[in-house]
Amino acid sequence: MLARLAGLIWYRSKALLVAAAVLAVVGGGLGSTLFDKLTAGGLSDTGAESGRAAKVLEEAGQGAPNLMLLVTTPQDVDSAEATEAGTRLTRRLADEPGLRNVSSYWTAGKPPQLRSENKRQALVVATLVGDETAAGKRLDALLPRYEGEQEGLDVTAGGYAMFQKESAALSQEDATKGEMITFPVTLVVLVLIFGSIVSALLPLIVAFFSMLVGMGVMWLLASVTDLSVFSMSVVTLLGLGLAIDYCLLMVNRYREELGSASPEQALRRTMATAGRTVTFSAVTVAVVLAGLIFFPLQAVRSLAYGGIITALLSAVAALTVLPALFVVLGPRIEKGRILGSRRPESTAENAENGFWHRLAVFVMRRPVPVATLAMLVLLVLGAPALGIKLGMPDERSMPETSQSRQVATAIREGFDSAEVNALQVVAERTPESGDSVHRYAAELSRLPQVGRIDTTAGSYADGELLEPGTAQHQRFNIGDGTYFSVVPSSGSAQAAIDLLGEIRAVDSPFPVLIGGKAAVNEDTTDSIGNRLPYALGAVAVAMVVLLFLLTGSVLLPLLALVLSGLSLTATFGALVWIFQDGHLASLLGDFTVTGSIGSIVPVMLFALAFGLAMDYQVFMLSRIREEYERTGSETAAVAMGLERIGRMVTAAAVLISIVFLAFLVSDITFVKAYGVGLPLAVLMDATVVRGALLPAAMRLGGKAMWWAPGPLRRLHARFGISESGPPAGPAPAVSSREHQAV
Repeated sequence: MLARLAGLIWYRSKALLVAAAVLAVVGGGLGSTLFDKLTAGGLSDTGAESGRAAKVLEEAGQGAPNLMLLVTTPQDVDSAEATEAGTRLTRRLADEPGLRNVSSYWTAGKPPQLRSENKRQALVVATLVGDETAAGKRLDALLPRYEGEQEGLDVTAGGYAMFQKESAALSQEDATKGEMITFPVTLVVLVLIFGSIVSALLPLIVAFFSMLVGMGVMWLLASVTDLSVFSMSVVTLLGLGLAIDYCLLMVNRYREELGSASPEQALRRTMATAGRTVTFSAVTVAVVLAGLIFFPLQAVRSLAYGGIITALLSAVAALTVLPALFVVLGPRIEKGRILGSRRPESTAENAENGFWHRLAVFVMRRPVPVATLAMLVLLVLGAPALGIKLGMPDERSMPETSQSRQVATAIREGFDSAEVNALQVVAERTPESGDSVHRYAAELSRLPQVGRIDTTAGSYADGELLEPGTAQHQRFNIGDGTYFSVVPSSGSAQAAIDLLGEIRAVDSPFPVLIGGKAAVNEDTTDSIGNRLPYALGAVAVAMVVLLFLLTGSVLLPLLALVLSGLSLTATFGALVWIFQDGHLASLLGDFTVTGSIGSIVPVMLFALAFGLAMDYQVFMLSRIREEYERTGSETAAVAMGLERIGRMVTAAAVLISIVFLAFLVSDITFVKAYGVGLPLAVLMDATVVRGALLPAAMRLGGKAMWWAPGPLRRLHARFGISESGPPAGPAPAVSSREHQAV
């Protein structure tokens, strides 16, 4: 099919390029407003118990405050001037549409938790209604009228809505900065690889086309479903990296084929060989990312949707736009030659003298010690991952200049921060008699980690009723039920976590749902852990089937899975060592160490890194399979296959690592993690795995690596995918050195 596509492109290349240009313009136009359609949420499981609790409270008009105004007064907050100005500010905000539950220190009876310990600051709290997008737009309209000096008061906005707004803005800036850095650096590297400016520009042209069309498709997808801004910035650079990698493989093979064929024959052979590998590779990456759909987090699923579309679009661009450029350019693909580089040679004699051939031969002569040493290195690098602790990203993941972080820090350091970590125990329906509410509240207040309980029946501590229910306590009424605000005894996050376990151990007289930051964190982590086996199982089965269709072997797909998994050990070790434990923080932007890793980061990082590792496994196994079909020697196939593809896989690994290193310019801590984890995974796979573990394992397996039972061999003969292109004459003889190398 790809050979027929090559024939079509040969005769319709200009028309195809015109159509591609139109698509790029349309995609770019739609994509220019893409980030306006993305949401800043999706980091938690809304279907878990804590999510259902939050939904009940929101529907009852009692949603957790997501907007906080930190008000600094020139004098004591209890002064007459401050009280009058603060009251007017609160009432003015309460009259604004799209807000609920507006209250402040001055209008709520002056509770001490809304006043700083030095009595110079107080809080105005409110709930912006609607989803993250609606809340963000409403916040944009409010900020100019409520920030800064207000009747002698200094007002600064913060809260979760502000955190989401700033996160979305920073994510968009990160994507733009990443692209601006990546393109020129990548161009320089491509020129060094190809030695020709024209050849070097082709992958960037196709990558730019793929990125524009991809953003247009994302815009259409965002019109029918929620997409998280945190995932889209990752997807943008992923698409750029994949497009460059696929084009690199195609350009290299086309230039190689030009050495012994006419341009049309070279195009057909390139499409039938490298084009087939690109197609298979894109499907592999898409299947791995599809495993993320199992997770009930919007940000994770957004990466799945965006990543699948991006991987397939990158392959389509490399198989249509790039060949059309080959046809239009013809021999001019070698124009702009610098450095005196020559077109890649493909003779067996040259290959035998290459670095990767010599390395493979060295490893295959000593497979056991080399494999043992390589595995020890990977396991040692991955050891810190055994101490991983998961948590929810908060304002500390933002830069110190972030307004939401500054407000949160002021509240945590200057206020009774136990209130911020309060848990909500939601009872949608309670008996008409108030005795059960009273008894349950009293029982909860006896728990060791409880500081205070507030509900419709009053306020409790140490099993005693501190204050009977008043008009202020009626805010805990939610229709036919009530909710209990459970304030921890201290402001530490660990106290809230311990309290959550204590509450869940208490038998309630009516069904309850538990919400709050600690509950969201635990529920989200549990959701990821519960879905992980299904995602891994589905991806593993799909990979085994796909790689069997490529190789015709039963063992090689299993080997590829194991090697790809091993390549990630260093990634997760570095993730914990740097971002959880804080080593090298000063070299990576001096981020704040929180002692945990955002729960979505390992999942998304695993999917991306594993997908890329399998991507390179496909590159290598495809060429090894081609050499095995040519020579019939399993050892010569490994050595020659790695040599012929080695230079391009190395170049591809370097290029995509450069793309992912752009994540390090991000001011968001958990985005920086991708800038460390992904390049490290790619480089481990392209060096330790390719240079040591793969040839060692292939040597130890011998001919058994290519074994399949009779029925499966017949299945592969009928439906399998072959890397071999159309023959152009007799296959070159295999030299005695190739046979006797090992």
